[in-house]
Amino acid sequence: MSPAQFGSWVRIAFWRRIVLLLLITVPTFFASGYMAYVLPHRGTTRIELAIVIFFTLLFGWISIGFWTTLVGFLMLVRRFHRFSIPAEPVTSAPKMGVPPRTAILMPICNEDTSRILAGLKTIYKSVELTGRMEQFSFFILSDTNDPDVWVEEELGWAHLCRSLNAFGRIFYRRRRVNIKRKSGNIADFCRRWGRDFKYMIVLDADSIMSGATMVRMVEIMEQHLSVGILQTVPKGQGRMSLIARVQQFSNNVYGPLFAAGLHFWQLGDAHYWGHNAIIRVEPFMKNCLLSRLSGKPPLGGDILSHDFVEAALMRRGGWAVWLAYDLEGSYEEMPPTLLDELKRDRRWCQGNLQHLRLLFTKGLCPVHRALFLNGVMSYMSALLWCIFLCLSTAEAIYEVLRKPVYFTKTKSLFPNWPVWHPEWSIALLFATALILFMPKLLSIMLILCHRGKARLFGGPLKLILSVVVESILATFLAPVRMLSHSRFVLLTLLGRQIGWSSQPRDDRGTTWREAIRYHGGSTLLAIVWGIVVFIVNRTFFWWLTPIIVALACSIPLSVLTSRASLGRALLKLGLLRIPEEAAPPQELRWLQSNIKEQRGNGFTPLPGVRGFARAVIDPFVNNLHIVLLRKDRKISPRIAKRRQKLRDKALILGPHNLTPSQKIELLYDPACMAALHRAVWELPSRTLAAEWGLT
Repeated sequence: MSPAQFGSWVRIAFWRRIVLLLLITVPTFFASGYMAYVLPHRGTTRIELAIVIFFTLLFGWISIGFWTTLVGFLMLVRRFHRFSIPAEPVTSAPKMGVPPRTAILMPICNEDTSRILAGLKTIYKSVELTGRMEQFSFFILSDTNDPDVWVEEELGWAHLCRSLNAFGRIFYRRRRVNIKRKSGNIADFCRRWGRDFKYMIVLDADSIMSGATMVRMVEIMEQHLSVGILQTVPKGQGRMSLIARVQQFSNNVYGPLFAAGLHFWQLGDAHYWGHNAIIRVEPFMKNCLLSRLSGKPPLGGDILSHDFVEAALMRRGGWAVWLAYDLEGSYEEMPPTLLDELKRDRRWCQGNLQHLRLLFTKGLCPVHRALFLNGVMSYMSALLWCIFLCLSTAEAIYEVLRKPVYFTKTKSLFPNWPVWHPEWSIALLFATALILFMPKLLSIMLILCHRGKARLFGGPLKLILSVVVESILATFLAPVRMLSHSRFVLLTLLGRQIGWSSQPRDDRGTTWREAIRYHGGSTLLAIVWGIVVFIVNRTFFWWLTPIIVALACSIPLSVLTSRASLGRALLKLGLLRIPEEAAPPQELRWLQSNIKEQRGNGFTPLPGVRGFARAVIDPFVNNLHIVLLRKDRKISPRIAKRRQKLRDKALILGPHNLTPSQKIELLYDPACMAALHRAVWELPSRTLAAEWGLT
C-alpha cells in the first residue's frame, strides 16, 4: 500500500523551521557579540576568539531547548493544535472485516526475568480488559547469552502462558547468534513473522503500556494512512533511588512542554526512540533494512543507535513519523544510579557519533539530517563546554601572569587600557540563566494553570520546592556528566569501543569503592584545578566555584544519589512526587503486585536449583528446553566428541565447573541434555548429587 498524501503539514513545517532558525541565530549573534565585549581584549586575541566561537556554539545549542519548551508551553496552554495526530481531522481508513493484527514485541538480553514477566503480564491483562485481545500477539525476543538466564526465561514463559491461559498468544524465541543487537532482533522477527502482521508495537525490557493506549495507537494508524511510525512519550516511574526520582520528576514536569514543542517543530518528521512506539510493518521491512558501516567499530560496524536511522529511512520511503505527545499510558524506568546512567550514555554516545557518517546519505529528509546532528551535539556539547572552560581558565591565568603592554609599537596618542564592562557580564549571565531556567518556570506555571494537577505533585508549595531540589541536584550533576561525556566522545573518536550490558532493574546503590574507582580522577582534577586558579586568579576562582565544587564532591554525590533511602525520605516529605504515585493507574498497581509474585515464585519443586542446573535436573524444565530447541541438528563427530567430554565433566565435577560458553554448548544439544538428565538422577554418590543440588 502506498502512503496517502501528507497534506498541508509539510508546507507549514517548512516555515516553522525557518522561524526556529531565526529565533536561534539572531539572539546567538548578539550574545556572541556581548561575549566578545566582555573579554579584556574584545575577542582580538587567539584565545579570546576561540572562547567566543565555543560560546556561540553552546549558546545556540541551549537556545534550541528554550524555544522548544516555550512553544510547547503556548501549545499546551491553548489545549488545541490542528496537527495533533490523535485529533487531526482526516479521512478514516476503510473499515475492514477483519481487525488488523498487531504484534507486541519485547526484545530482551540478559534481563531480570522476573521483571520481564511481571511487565508482560501487566500489559497482557490490560489488553485483555479492552476486549480486543484477538488483534494482538505477544513475542519475547531473546538475545540472552547467559545460560542460566536463558533457562529461566524459558521456564518463566511457560509459567506465564499457563497462568494466563495464553499458549498460542504469547511466544518466546531466542536467537542463536546476536547479530546487530536489538535492530537485528527486530529484523529477525520481521523475516519470520512480519508478513502475518500489519503493525508491531516495540517495547523495551522496562516498558509498560496500557491496553487502551495500544488499541488507540492501532486506531490512529488505521485512520492516518500516511503514518509509518507513531512514537509515544514514555513517562519515567517505578524507581526509588534519589537520582532516579529526580529524573522521574523532571520527566513528568518538564517533559510535556518539551514533547509538545518537538511536535510543533517536527510534525511528520519526528523522532523514533526505539521503544513504546507502533510501526507499520510492511514499509518498515521495505525501507528500514540497516547495513553495516564500513570500517571497524566504534565508528564502523553495526549501527548502534538504530532508531533515529530507521525513522530517517521510513521518512525517505515516503512515510511520516509522528510524535503522539498527548497520548497517555506509556511508561519506562530510569537508571537507578549515576554510574548506570553514564554507562548507558557511553553506549548512546558511540551510537550517536556514528550518525556523523550518515549525514550525507542519499535521499534523507533535511530534518532527519538535523536530528542526526542534534544527537551528536547532545554529547559533543559536553566536550565543547569542557574546552570552553579550559580556554577561559587559560585566559584568566594568562591575564594575571603576562606583563601588560599599554603602548604598542605603532604611534598612538593614548595608551591601550584593557577595559572590563561588568554590566555587560551581568546582562550576559542573566540572559544565559534565563534560557536555562525559564523552561522550569513555564512548567510550574502550566501545572498551576490546570486546576487540580498541582495536587498530583504534592500541592503548589511542594511542587515549587521539588523544582528547587531538582535544580540544585542538576546543577551539581551537570559538571560530572560534562566531564564523563567529554571522555566518552574522545574515547570513541580515538577508536575505543565498549561492551553492551543490560540496565539494572532494581534500586541497588553505588558502593564507595565503585564511586572512587570511577570518579577519583575527576575529584583529583577538580582539586588541582581549583588550587591553581585560586592562587593565580582569585576573582575567576569564585566564578568557577560551582563547577569545581561539584567535581570535587562527585564521589559522595554519586553514592548518596544512588540511595533509595534518601529517595523515600523525600517522598515522605512530599517532594519529587509524580502523578503516578499520587494516583497510580491500574497498570502500575498490577506491575508492583506482579513483581512481588514473580520474585516469590520459583516455578519448580526444586527451588534451590537455578538456571543450567535446573534444566538438567528438573524433568519438566529439561523437557521444556528440549522441545523449545525445535529440532536436533546434525553435528560432526569432532563436535559430538567434544560435547561428550563436556557432559562427562559436568557429571563428575558439577555445573559450577563449567564455563558459560560450555553450558551454552550443552544447552544447544537436545541429546546431551536428555542424557545428562538421566545420568544425574542415576548418580550413586551423595557428594556428586550435592553438586547438583539434590540433597
